[in-house]
Amino acid sequence: MLKQSLQYKLLQKLSPQQIQLMKLIQLPTQAFEERLKQEIEENPALDSGKEEAENFEDTLSNEYDDDAGTEKIETDDINIDEYLSDDEYPSYKTQANNYSSDDEEKNVPYAAGTSFHQSLLNQLNTFRINDDERAIAEFLVGSIDDSGYIRREIIDLVDDLAFTQNIFTTEEEVERILIEVVHRLDPIGVGARDLRECLIIQLKSKSEKESRSLAINILENAFDHFVKKHYNKLLEKFNISEEKLKEVITEIGKLNPKPGSSYAGNNKFAEQIVPDFSIKIIDGELELTLNSRNAPELHVSREYNNMLKGYSDSKEKSKSQKDAVMFIKQKLDAAKWFIDAIKQRQQTLLITMNSIMHHQYDYFLTGDERKLKPMILKDIADEINMDVSTVSRVANSKYVSTPYGTKLIKEFFSESMKNDQGEDVSTREIKKILETVISEEDKRKPLTDEKLALLLKEKGYPIARRTVAKYREQLDISVARLRKEI
Repeated sequence: MLKQSLQYKLLQKLSPQQIQLMKLIQLPTQAFEERLKQEIEENPALDSGKEEAENFEDTLSNEYDDDAGTEKIETDDINIDEYLSDDEYPSYKTQANNYSSDDEEKNVPYAAGTSFHQSLLNQLNTFRINDDERAIAEFLVGSIDDSGYIRREIIDLVDDLAFTQNIFTTEEEVERILIEVVHRLDPIGVGARDLRECLIIQLKSKSEKESRSLAINILENAFDHFVKKHYNKLLEKFNISEEKLKEVITEIGKLNPKPGSSYAGNNKFAEQIVPDFSIKIIDGELELTLNSRNAPELHVSREYNNMLKGYSDSKEKSKSQKDAVMFIKQKLDAAKWFIDAIKQRQQTLLITMNSIMHHQYDYFLTGDERKLKPMILKDIADEINMDVSTVSRVANSKYVSTPYGTKLIKEFFSESMKNDQGEDVSTREIKKILETVISEEDKRKPLTDEKLALLLKEKGYPIARRTVAKYREQLDISVARLRKEI
């Protein structure tokens, strides 16, 4: 049985303009430039570039409600005379005035070269091998990953050769070509199946000397002891002195554990970071500027404005002309919304970064990470009266150029902890001190997490051992046993 009932709901909806603004705010500089180019290509009513400073009539209403863009536009409802008689305003430009006209975009050229795998294939031409052997060697080279290793079992490679290349061979033949051909390619060590084999291949290519032979012996017969730094077991097993073992460690330390990643012509794209902000120290004061590439020069097309004028002056208004007016109004509205969104984006970025800069004023003046204050997204959001999600969009994807290097903004945010005096200190400060303590420890007897916790407590930072372990892992520092040296 059907029943009728009334329901009350409180809903909060974002207008298309608000959604557009949020999407623009989260874009870093390079992605923002691509979005800008896309919008200019899609909307002919939006122009970029320099124009003469002439006034032209505003074709758009300055007020938009939340339903703008969703309502149906009736041509007869458009009063062209009123539409063209709004207050005049100059070409709308969002260009920032905080940079010199000489600040032109400089493209960094990247040298193009032969890829890593193509280089290996080219080297096969220097070997005297028959067609079948070459086909197997090429297949092995194609199985090498970017680090220079072949991660698959020989039996699997034999099966793939049969199914994909129609080459029927044996495990022994594939392994022979791997050792006699692939392992001799440059850089030395490519084609190895694990770290142990990779290091041994590199050692065997070096000139003969006692430490080299001993290093090969240790890797072949006591690799686990070496990796786990059980030095006492190595001294006992091979009956050598600490000095000899130190020479072996030095010899192995010169080797490359990832020969493929070191290839100069590897076909990986170099990531170019374009900072969104710049902070400079001028006369002992901080100065914040927005990257000029985030402040494009945009205006509404004069041509589209003239089209509306032409329709207004026309005595006969055909259906096709009315359809054209509807199209023009939609494009002009979209252009105005986009320009307004860019202006709000600039203001939001500057307001947010300015608040962050003043919150971390001491750090930006000195570059000392120990002076970073505890700061969370809510602190900045409350200060600038914006939503936490807006601050997050700015912090997560933006970079700032400082006198101490280009930094990701979200790195300046950290939780707080109490020191022994009850003061709030940044966890970044504690991590920096922990890193310093570990770098100054006696490497013959590295400090355990428990001893590190005691040392930090003595310095006024009472934190638990498990917290020390967490910070150590975040700093990518190994446990005490693996930091041991002789």
